[in-house]
Amino acid sequence: MTALGFTTKIVHSDHQLGLEAGAVHAPIHNSVPYGFKDVQGLIDVFQGQPGHAYARSSTPTLDALCKKIQKIDNGVATAVFSCGMSAIVATFLTLLKSGDHLICSRFLFGNTTSLLGTLEGYGIEVTLVDATDINDVSAALKSNTKIVFVETIANPVTQISALDEIGEFCVENELVYVIDNTITSSFLFDANSVKASLIVTSLSKYVAGHGNAMGGSVTDTGLFNWEKYPNIYEGYRKGDSNLWGISQIKKKGLRDMGACLSSQGAHLISVGSETMELRMERQAVNSMALAELLQAHPKVAKVYYPGLADHPQHQRAKDLFTGFGALLSFDLVDGIDCCEFLNKLNLVISATHLGDNRTLALPVAPTIYFEMGLQLRQEMGISENMIRCSIGIENTADLLADFEQALA
Repeated sequence: MTALGFTTKIVHSDHQLGLEAGAVHAPIHNSVPYGFKDVQGLIDVFQGQPGHAYARSSTPTLDALCKKIQKIDNGVATAVFSCGMSAIVATFLTLLKSGDHLICSRFLFGNTTSLLGTLEGYGIEVTLVDATDINDVSAALKSNTKIVFVETIANPVTQISALDEIGEFCVENELVYVIDNTITSSFLFDANSVKASLIVTSLSKYVAGHGNAMGGSVTDTGLFNWEKYPNIYEGYRKGDSNLWGISQIKKKGLRDMGACLSSQGAHLISVGSETMELRMERQAVNSMALAELLQAHPKVAKVYYPGLADHPQHQRAKDLFTGFGALLSFDLVDGIDCCEFLNKLNLVISATHLGDNRTLALPVAPTIYFEMGLQLRQEMGISENMIRCSIGIENTADLLADFEQALA
């Protein structure tokens, strides 16, 4: 049988687990403890054998979601967490130690940038680089560098990292290459193709889609040799070495840090994922149409969308991705108030989130990047009158008409 298509492998993932009574969706297991008729079974789980003992670490519902995300990401193993940020925190805090060095793109989600300051307080050295330029990345290499972390399409200015060149750089220097694939998702971009070690995703966004559940994931691609990574604790250096990294992230991130996803949340994400391809195709069509409308409008100074030919990394996006995504930002011309414009929109919702079925928009500087201050915003390419949009699945004509009337 030929390899299954993207949506086919998602919608049949649960049923292929052989669920009770022929169920096609994994049931919601709300139990916190799991009992054993033979206490040796409980002992086995505590000593690393498959099974469930306590919901902070795993439930059958979470396992079903892990298997589904693993298929989506084309990885060897996946761990899920309470949100995307908890997945990132777990990755950094379980794989890095005081004295280690982390290279990060300077074009990062605001909360991730805030986390980097916390890491520095723990003695982890952080260097921010222009990840669109491999020379800037390679110049940051130090003898204590352990990880390189980038996003695919940056939020909100849509810079695209030199993903393939960074992958080669990490292989040459035996570095863990962590890619945040949230904005593209694995539907638009297979991070395995650029030799990513770990794929981090906020499942709350395009995977779930409906704005009703939070979750995050870390998938190991199987492309990094964990036997050469010095920060794997001795207790995890057993069995298949491909699983050492994800085992440490999962055990310490869930058991020790408690960043656990509920079974209810996992179920909502799992069901939402089934329509990811359909949703993202419509969102991409809407985004391109809106980007072209805005670019031609006299009240818009600049549009940031990788699908536009004048985007600095447009060709890179064409080469790496199967589509340009649904994150779009734009600057209004001087003299037009962002808030006044947003209040004129009828369909577009003023809210902070990405990947929702509904189009969402907000003024960037006074909201999600307010705490950073003017200087850091300028370094990230964020103007003071920038509006960020997460484009939804509305009928294209309706969406365009709403922007046209608000700009009139």
